[in-house]
Amino acid sequence: MKNILLIINYNDFTTTKKLIDNVKDYKVLDEIVVVDNNSTDNSFNELKKLNITLLKNEKNGYGAGINYGSKYLIEKYGKCNIIVSNPDVVIYSEDDLKKLINSFDSDIIAPVIKEHDGLNRGWKIPTPLEDVLLNLPLIHKFLRKKLLFYKDSYYDGVVEVEAVSGCFFIINSDSLKKANYFDEEVFLYYEENIISRKINGKIKINSDIEVFHNHSITIDKNINRIKKYKILKKSQYYFQKKYNKANVFELFFLLLTNKLTLCLLYIRSLFVK
Repeated sequence: MKNILLIINYNDFTTTKKLIDNVKDYKVLDEIVVVDNNSTDNSFNELKKLNITLLKNEKNGYGAGINYGSKYLIEKYGKCNIIVSNPDVVIYSEDDLKKLINSFDSDIIAPVIKEHDGLNRGWKIPTPLEDVLLNLPLIHKFLRKKLLFYKDSYYDGVVEVEAVSGCFFIINSDSLKKANYFDEEVFLYYEENIISRKINGKIKINSDIEVFHNHSITIDKNINRIKKYKILKKSQYYFQKKYNKANVFELFFLLLTNKLTLCLLYIRSLFVK
């Protein structure tokens, strides 16, 4: 089966090129495809100079970019392994990628994502009321660990989780097609929870393999903190309403806690530059 690396670029040619340089000689990859997500800088022209397959998506949004590239690949190859990656990811070796591919027997698999603040090894999808609690200032960091994450002892080899990070994962093309692709109603955030619900299958982490994610470097170049928060919470509300069937009571408290934290962010922005 073909293994294709699909990179989603938006206004970040330099970081995308670093990833391409990192993997361009990997024999395990049959093709490198970059979807330029309607960049407003000179990314598309710069990417044309590289030895890759370059697609231009007239829409924006991470899920929209994945869909655009995946539909191209499915039309070209039929069944294939689609390795989706942010530009700001470092794959340590071709051997790591081979091991990840060889352990792929599910709908989605991901490695452990090493980030500046620790390890991302997948999570449990929150209920509406759990997301209400996670919106609360000051205590949300403690609650995240308790409500979302598995115990360290759980991670032993390849294990099932409810959702994995969208920055780097492999998805089976048939599974993606059966799920009718990513939901393009969300611009950013919660794509992982949504695709997990849509696939409703096996999602796994290979605990023996790591990649490094220079977390949010691409997003931070294009979106400020308050705008990111608004996008995040819009996606949260959409997910809980459509996919977790939140009731009126739960949706009210989601909005209330979102507004509370947003007010605190505005106040903080007056004192911290």
